[in-house]
Amino acid sequence: MTETDERAGRMRRFHERFLVEERVVVGSGKRNLYLIAGALIVLGLTGFFFVLDSILESDDLSVIDQPVEVWLESGRDDWLTVVMIVLSVVFGPIAMPIIILVTTVTWGILAKHAWRPLLLAGGMILGVVIVQALAPIIARDRPPAEEMMIGYDPTSSFPSGHVMGVADFLFIGTYLVFSRHRRPVITVLAFVAASVIVLLTAICRIYLGYHYATDALGSIFLSLVVLGIVIAVDTWRTVRVGTPAEAAAVESGDETIGSEEVP
Repeated sequence: MTETDERAGRMRRFHERFLVEERVVVGSGKRNLYLIAGALIVLGLTGFFFVLDSILESDDLSVIDQPVEVWLESGRDDWLTVVMIVLSVVFGPIAMPIIILVTTVTWGILAKHAWRPLLLAGGMILGVVIVQALAPIIARDRPPAEEMMIGYDPTSSFPSGHVMGVADFLFIGTYLVFSRHRRPVITVLAFVAASVIVLLTAICRIYLGYHYATDALGSIFLSLVVLGIVIAVDTWRTVRVGTPAEAAAVESGDETIGSEEVP
């Protein structure tokens, strides 16, 4: 074996360390995944620009901001405020990056392949870049300072970094874990649970006086765009169209691999 062959072999073994197990689908399965990814991107972009236009023109969806804010403020209670503060801290800019870092590093160490944790990290970074790029350009003022319950925040209000960070983490993580399962009901229930937590985060930020409802809504639409991109990249990299026999063989192997990989 030549030195070139040895180098190529080392590179191939290194590459396979970061190559997720092959996913075999039958018929139009791969095309359907691309369609889902495309639909999420189109829905997310359409929704985001509609919300943005409503904010800039002070019409359409922006009319919900004041009623939602008043409704949540009317329900304020000491115990509920404590709960909301805890949620805000856990999903905030200090604790959330630590949670993401620990999750991705632990998953990458324990998993047989590093593809999915790396894709999760990449999706999270993309979300941060989007928020950091858009917020100063749009420069929407937050609610009045006297309404902020845990300190003044001078940064821009739209989109919400809190909401988008949680939505990216939960939506992408849910897809990467549960898309490998062969029971659609489990996947749907997982996304429902993720959506509930994202909604609670949005309510938390509005309740504490740091965002309007349209801030949260626009952030969720942007998260759908990021999710669509992740699904498209994951499908391109890991999915192969095969025969029913091949799909059955891989499915049989997935049950064992999945139980070992996902911490």
